[in-house]
Amino acid sequence: MSYDRVRATDPAVAEALSGERRRQEDTLAMIASENHVSAAVMAAQSSELTNKYAEGYPGERYYAGCDHADAVEDLAIERARELWGAEHVNVQPHSGTQANMGVYLAVLEPGDRILSLDLNHGGHLSHGHPANFAGQIYDVEQYEVDADTGYVDYEGLREQAEAFDPDVVVSGYSAYPREVDFERIQGVAESVDAHHLADIAHITGLVAAGVHPSPVGVADFVTGSTHKTIRAGRGGIIMCGEEHADDVDAAVFPGAQGGPLMHNIAGKAVGFAEALQPEFEQYAQQVVDNARALGDRLREHGFSLVSGGTDTHLVLIDLRPSHPDTPGGVAEAALEEVGVVLNKNTVPGETRSPFNPSGIRAGTPALTTRGFDEAACERVADVIARVVDAPEDEAVREEAAAEAAALCEEYPLYAGDARVTDTA
Repeated sequence: MSYDRVRATDPAVAEALSGERRRQEDTLAMIASENHVSAAVMAAQSSELTNKYAEGYPGERYYAGCDHADAVEDLAIERARELWGAEHVNVQPHSGTQANMGVYLAVLEPGDRILSLDLNHGGHLSHGHPANFAGQIYDVEQYEVDADTGYVDYEGLREQAEAFDPDVVVSGYSAYPREVDFERIQGVAESVDAHHLADIAHITGLVAAGVHPSPVGVADFVTGSTHKTIRAGRGGIIMCGEEHADDVDAAVFPGAQGGPLMHNIAGKAVGFAEALQPEFEQYAQQVVDNARALGDRLREHGFSLVSGGTDTHLVLIDLRPSHPDTPGGVAEAALEEVGVVLNKNTVPGETRSPFNPSGIRAGTPALTTRGFDEAACERVADVIARVVDAPEDEAVREEAAAEAAALCEEYPLYAGDARVTDTA
């Protein structure tokens, strides 16, 4: 990607953009919510649609000149409906959090009740954390995973729902490595006459490819991000049945947002088209296979995985059993220094601050986009183990950095990627 035009007018920003490109090329992106989109998606997101105000929806805009904006949004909607089998789709949310906001505004009044998974157990801020709008506007109670197994305790969830009597039950998580039984949670929601919101922000691509069970057609509402495992333009999405369509659309606009980010919607449309290709299913399966290989290798090195393994794109490592004196923040910083970029993360039963918690979270979507297979992910696990075992050892760091650099060179970002049509 060339930044010559930016450099001519703003050298400082151009240097930052070029630096970010080099950083992505020269490091292993293992933050579970990150991926590498195609050049086509990047081109769509930097298109002239960034100039267009398009408040409203296709065919019902508040401004003139929206013919092409309508065409792009219609394409994004139709492709999303085909990908996930949804009756109604809203592609305007700016993020997964704002998609959740759209659902809350559609069905809740201030003070209504939300039952969701605790953040330390794998939930998300927008599911009702006190620091987030949802926790400030609604009455939130949170459930937890089973302390012994690391799995959602579905019977305990049912009992808690019966006692709390929520208006919305939230499923779908940001740091939960196991498959979610959406049908079972739907049964819990129905038993207490609550709506069920399934937030598949992390697993949108896995669901689209059929390598994770789908909540579409099961839950009342399905929200997600469009830039993680699905590799489309950055933003959010809401899916629901036709009976909720008008309420959801009104909640997004004018309820929660103004004009949509049409350039991002263009990126969504392009990314959805890529995900409809047969090779995307192979990609999604490889993401899961790679995460399993990564986790198995880490266990061989003595690391403790929450729930004992993974069914998805991520592994959640509890450092307390194997490295009790190494907080997640220390591990994260040491790994970033050698070119492995993952994140510190809270774990069930967290005893440390969330700013320097007891775990780390590692994902395989971006590595898989680069072409990594199971053997390559095992090599990454070896690097992680060496560094976390001796985060202050300079010789270890040098050796690990050399191996990470070799992996980056062996699997260059975008090189040979059929999705890339223009990297000039």
